[in-house]
Amino acid sequence: MNWFQNWMLPKAAATHAGDVDGLYMFIVYLTIFFFFFNGALILYAVRKWRRRSAKEVTPHITHNTKMELIWSIIPLFVVMGIFFWGFKGYVKAWVPPNDSMEIVVTAKKWVWQFEYPDGTRTLNDLHVPLNKPVKLVMHSEDVIHSFFVPSFRLKRDVIPGRYTELWFTPTEPGVQQVFCAEYCGKGHSDMMARIFVDTPEQYETFLREGDEQVRKMPLKDLGKLVYENKGCATCHSLDGTRGQGPSWKGIWGETGKGADGKPYTVDANYIRQSVLQPQAVVVQGFEPIMPTFQGLLREREILGVIEFIKSVK
Repeated sequence: MNWFQNWMLPKAAATHAGDVDGLYMFIVYLTIFFFFFNGALILYAVRKWRRRSAKEVTPHITHNTKMELIWSIIPLFVVMGIFFWGFKGYVKAWVPPNDSMEIVVTAKKWVWQFEYPDGTRTLNDLHVPLNKPVKLVMHSEDVIHSFFVPSFRLKRDVIPGRYTELWFTPTEPGVQQVFCAEYCGKGHSDMMARIFVDTPEQYETFLREGDEQVRKMPLKDLGKLVYENKGCATCHSLDGTRGQGPSWKGIWGETGKGADGKPYTVDANYIRQSVLQPQAVVVQGFEPIMPTFQGLLREREILGVIEFIKSVK
């Protein structure tokens, strides 16, 4: 009957999807069985006890203790079996293994943002290694969303002001679709993401070189994305206003002085050094508070920042 299950459900692609499918199909088959069983009993009763003449008197039957016990006790055991079967799967789905890789998910109108253990962030594309437990820690910046992966048999609400969690171990390489299952505004139906289940080699390549978005996006656009998503905007303005760090407006090619009085020129080498070794040259008049992005930005992302700063006139 696998054809029937495959017709009703998308192909299972995570470990506990099998438990969900087993219980779901059991309830489906049980429903089908009792549909025909009850129908057969009704037809049998109609045929056996139908009124055959106008003189026939319908017998007055008040109850049947044996039948009442049968139709009460048997369904009780069936329902309790379903309860404990489902409860076991529920507990299993809520408690992640200790070696799970933790990824932070931020939902907002109308995108999914994923942050990896090394600080890397992606929008609407989540990369995970095959056969590795993954724990998602999720929160919302605006309204209630719901993270739904049909092939993983997983759905969890993402709520503003609190954290919700779910975990999975992907078992099938390829791309799985993520939907928002809670109406969140006019862009609800477009709030979709993809989960790329990579082999270990593919995942290492992703960590080293980035996803397709990083590899193919124009450098200036990539630099803007880094500026917005890596915290640069909290200290560096684009309109010339002073923040905790110097504004990026029109600084390309300019000469300034460091806190030690030595001059510097804003070129590619200076920007790279400021990103990877921010304490090497501290701009005069500012505190040395910028953290290093060593290991947090890929080479192409640094090149993108350089091109973006060039474009900020």
